[in-house]
Amino acid sequence: MKKNILVIYYSQTGQLEDIVRTVAKPFEAQKEKYDVTYYNIKLKEDFPFPWPGDVFFNTFPESYLQIPKEILPPSEEILNKKYDLILFGYQVWYLTPSIPIISFLKSGYAERILKDTPVVTISGTRNMWMLSQEKLKVYLRDLQAKLVGNIALVDRHDNYTSVLTILRWLTTGQKEKSGMLPAAGVSDEEITGSVKYGEIIERYFNNSDLNNLQPELVKNGAIEIRPFLVRVEKVGNKIFTVWSNLIIKKKEKRPLLIKFFKVYLMAAIWIISPVVLVLHLLTTPIFWFKRQKQKRYLQGINLK
Repeated sequence: MKKNILVIYYSQTGQLEDIVRTVAKPFEAQKEKYDVTYYNIKLKEDFPFPWPGDVFFNTFPESYLQIPKEILPPSEEILNKKYDLILFGYQVWYLTPSIPIISFLKSGYAERILKDTPVVTISGTRNMWMLSQEKLKVYLRDLQAKLVGNIALVDRHDNYTSVLTILRWLTTGQKEKSGMLPAAGVSDEEITGSVKYGEIIERYFNNSDLNNLQPELVKNGAIEIRPFLVRVEKVGNKIFTVWSNLIIKKKEKRPLLIKFFKVYLMAAIWIISPVVLVLHLLTTPIFWFKRQKQKRYLQGINLK
């Protein structure tokens, strides 16, 4: 009897769709064993792409505070089928799972689909996904899903280069290399190579050994933890909490506050972030063991 595999994702640019479809290839290649279904989350009112700059920054408070929008219902076929494994692809917006993903998780459909089902999360991001994954873990736990694996594909360029390329991509639609800037996003080579993670997942799934899947994924490069970026995320979450609540509460001043937030965010990236990096490097000997423990935790799938 065939096993049912569901691939869930939301992708504006197509990058995440490429990633999840590549990871799913080993299941697709064995049609006699697996029935693979794709569920592309659709919002009733979708976000534009490329993003007008004002719309991109205006999305910040709802993104960070995890305020959902209305989604179109999944098909009855998806809602009424019991799946044996779910590959769950997601993006990160403002250090948080994207609004479409949050909207699905809060929709009521999510529990019907995810409950009591093994889930492998797959993200394609600029570079900061670690604490967003922690937020997603809470949703999956509350929906009684069984998180068995995590894969995080990132842009391998330095933090500052990737800021420039991602802003160019999001606001103009240009991903390709131009001038001194490299191509944006996860590299084509890494996306193509992610099929190896699908092969690992399929092998462990076929052997009914998903409880031991994550260490093998980590061993094969599915998770890279950069302690400096974890520190940046922690600082960013504190700052975003203040800004998002301020903007939501001061509705009449929202346009002005969004402009101030945009300026602050750019200053934080280009001025505050280097200071955090220096402090991080200076304190590395002091916090070495603590950071190694943190790294092992973030590479795993358990929730504190």
